[in-house]
Amino acid sequence: MSQAASEPQGLSWPSIARLGLVQAAIGAVVVLMTSTLNRVMVVELGLLAAIPGLLVGVHFAVQILRPRMGFGSDRDGRRITWIIGGMGLTSLSGLGAAAATAWMTTSPRMGLAAAVVAFFLLGVGVSAGSTPFLAYMAERVPERRMAGAAALTWILMIAGIIVTATVAGSFLDPYSPTRLVQVAFGVTGGAFLLTLIGVAGRSGSEPIHLRSSESSAPFKEVLDAMWADPQSRAFATFIFLSMLAYSAQDIILEPYAGAVFGLTPGESTKIAGLQHGGVLLGMIAGAVGAARWGTLPRWAAAGCAASALALVALVAMPATGSVQGMKGAVFALGLANGVFAVAAIGAMMGLTVRGKAGGAGLRMGFWGAAQAIAYGLGGVVGAVGSDVARSTLGSASAGYSAVFAAEAVLFTAAAVLVLTRVREG
Repeated sequence: MSQAASEPQGLSWPSIARLGLVQAAIGAVVVLMTSTLNRVMVVELGLLAAIPGLLVGVHFAVQILRPRMGFGSDRDGRRITWIIGGMGLTSLSGLGAAAATAWMTTSPRMGLAAAVVAFFLLGVGVSAGSTPFLAYMAERVPERRMAGAAALTWILMIAGIIVTATVAGSFLDPYSPTRLVQVAFGVTGGAFLLTLIGVAGRSGSEPIHLRSSESSAPFKEVLDAMWADPQSRAFATFIFLSMLAYSAQDIILEPYAGAVFGLTPGESTKIAGLQHGGVLLGMIAGAVGAARWGTLPRWAAAGCAASALALVALVAMPATGSVQGMKGAVFALGLANGVFAVAAIGAMMGLTVRGKAGGAGLRMGFWGAAQAIAYGLGGVVGAVGSDVARSTLGSASAGYSAVFAAEAVLFTAAAVLVLTRVREG
């Protein structure tokens, strides 16, 4: 019998795609919280932009619980139950956040207090659902398919974001607090239904990558052992640095296009679309390339290095005054980001099932917490950093360029770290 014939088959592509509906559901609820409710609070309710920003920050900060949630699913082995319960809480908290936003119309303080609770619970729900989901995938996806699985599931998440933003936007007009809650009910209910479809019939599926869950050891002892492992610690540092750089650009790209190149709001929105189009193409290219040549850590490093070069190009663009050059740099940044993201996620899945300390849930939660905290911090650092640099250096162009340059340094450091400290086999 050949090696290929004797190798465990794991999840098929149709199974991976169906499970990816869970990621689409997460994207649908999160974009409702971070985009739709953000806009309503700032525009319709006239609140400071910092308020929804801080609420989103709460959602990210709570995800420090990811290792504990992953450890819980390691100990009892019921990952599907965790996914359903976590996504149930995620959906309820999304609906609760919309109701709290509507409540702010008549009672701002009580509505804001309710929103804090809802965003807190959102972080708990995402941690409890997403971490066991990623561990479940890592245990059952053959290594040759990990990059493709990462690309497929994240593309489905982006699709969930796009569809929700489009549909919710069309049904939200004309705006009223009641209509906001109705739209949120449809989005969150649909997200939970997608989750149930995604995991239906999967509870009896056996892992093909077996590792000790160390279920008899207490959480702190296993977490300490994982932190003491140089490989695990190096990869967590790589994830933190790269995601900090990745997320810092999101909040400032459109203002950069408007303030430095004079683009209108509609034109700057198209810039964001250009970047996201590049991300999708980069994910596909990274998945195909990693399946045929090289290794996932090397592709992740290549994506980081290419992202750094694209950011350097953005730093140089104001001196040229070329709008087309700026658009090209933004597209290249998206393309490089897509390659980095899919390779990093695939590498995370591989290291999850190959590492020494902790079960798959704890390991995925450990790196997922680094990712979530860096992503939440990156948005704040990008926005505040550009304001401080602009004030210090005396121009908007210099302020944005300083942040882009700092991101390029972070991406470069991440590339060096993953190449020199993360083993590939």
